Amino acid sequence: MLTILGFAMIATFLVLIMLKKMSPIAALVLIPALFCVCVGKGAGLGGYVLDGVTSLAPTAAMLMFAIVYFGVMIDVGLFDPIVRGILRFCKADPLRIVVGTAVLAAIVSLDGDGSTTFMITVSAMYPLYKRLKMSLVIMTGVAAMANGVMNTLPWGGPTSRAATALKLDAGDVFVPMIPALGAGLLFVLVLAYVLGRRERKRLGVLTLEEALVTERAERVEGVERVESRAVLVGAGSGHGNAARSGGGPGSGTDAEPPEGGEAADGDTATEGLDPHRPTLRPRLYWFNALLTVVLLTAMIMEWLPIPVLFLLGAALALTVNFPHMPDQKARIAAHAENVLNVSGMVFAAAVFTGVLQGTGMVDHMAAWLVGNIPDAMGPHMALVTGVLSIPLTYFMSNDGFYFGILPVLAEAGHAHGVTSLEIARASLVGQPLHMSSPLVPAVYVLAGMAKVEFGDHTRFVVKWAVLTSLVVLGAGILFGII
Repeated sequence: MLTILGFAMIATFLVLIMLKKMSPIAALVLIPALFCVCVGKGAGLGGYVLDGVTSLAPTAAMLMFAIVYFGVMIDVGLFDPIVRGILRFCKADPLRIVVGTAVLAAIVSLDGDGSTTFMITVSAMYPLYKRLKMSLVIMTGVAAMANGVMNTLPWGGPTSRAATALKLDAGDVFVPMIPALGAGLLFVLVLAYVLGRRERKRLGVLTLEEALVTERAERVEGVERVESRAVLVGAGSGHGNAARSGGGPGSGTDAEPPEGGEAADGDTATEGLDPHRPTLRPRLYWFNALLTVVLLTAMIMEWLPIPVLFLLGAALALTVNFPHMPDQKARIAAHAENVLNVSGMVFAAAVFTGVLQGTGMVDHMAAWLVGNIPDAMGPHMALVTGVLSIPLTYFMSNDGFYFGILPVLAEAGHAHGVTSLEIARASLVGQPLHMSSPLVPAVYVLAGMAKVEFGDHTRFVVKWAVLTSLVVLGAGILFGII
């Protein structure tokens, strides 16, 4: 019964968010609460939720201050040269931009943290997609898949978990998998090329100058429409002279485009290339660049816990770039929506994971899957592990899969002569899909910063991510790794 209810809970959640019948936050909270009552363990709901919140609180803190930090870096212009350079190289070509998204996400993924990868990638690429009216789900999908492949680095998490769970050396697990993972990354680049060609066909190719002229023309046209409406309103209410002279409520000055006002503050990503926004700090550019490099280095070297690093980094960035208190409050307010959305989603996901684990549903689901493996598949347990890793790492956390399920699969493999190394390597196959799991906090950073509905992202990415995982598995078998 717990097995059936566990799968039913996950299926209900996915269907509701993909059909947009519920928001992800509401679905992550209400659906597990309902199913917790259905299994007769409603009295333990509070404990399950607190356990989940306790385990995810450091992640939520890290995301909150990381969003503030990178938001400030966008405001002060740290990524503007990168965006301009990419735009000049791509020549406003959607094909090159999509491929560039995959390459940038893969390179930044070397730091081993998905949230940081998505923040930097979206910060750099979002203005280009908005400027050319490209599909934003393509950006989130390509970035998530590229990061999923690179997430298998020994310091990224899954590889170290697999090695720890089976008492193996992480290098022995990862290094032989490099050709298969390389094939997966190549597939992501090819897919980005195909999707980019589709966008190029839909939108055409502009030069940099044409793209800038088009955007300026649209802005001027929008301002003229606002001004004309303001004049008409003023004339209709008997204040036409005041409107024309700039002295009344309907004056043209009220319709002027904001230069550093609320619009610029509220959507800094869209205005990422505006050279006149008041938040720019060109004299502090190298300080901000050095601060970012030191912060990322400290993350990789693990000098301090990541939440502490971003807390210190955000405080220092705000203090140096905006020494006046009102300016600091304005910057925090400008990014408050993203902070609230992402941190709220993380704590909502804590309800989902807490109920799954606390009620025992995840254990029963895993035991059912392992128990239904035919005996004839025993000698092929590495292949079975690779196939199972695709759905299992999507429906549960990496900790749950690698520390709960993988040892069971390894034991089953031992009985048929399959080594733990093969099982561990095969367990990495599902990571391209895992990075878009609703249980991964980083994906909410990706969707939130890109202003993409999580359901839209899921609908787009699942099929391509599954295919990427199968390519990795097929390459592993072809090269004799699995």
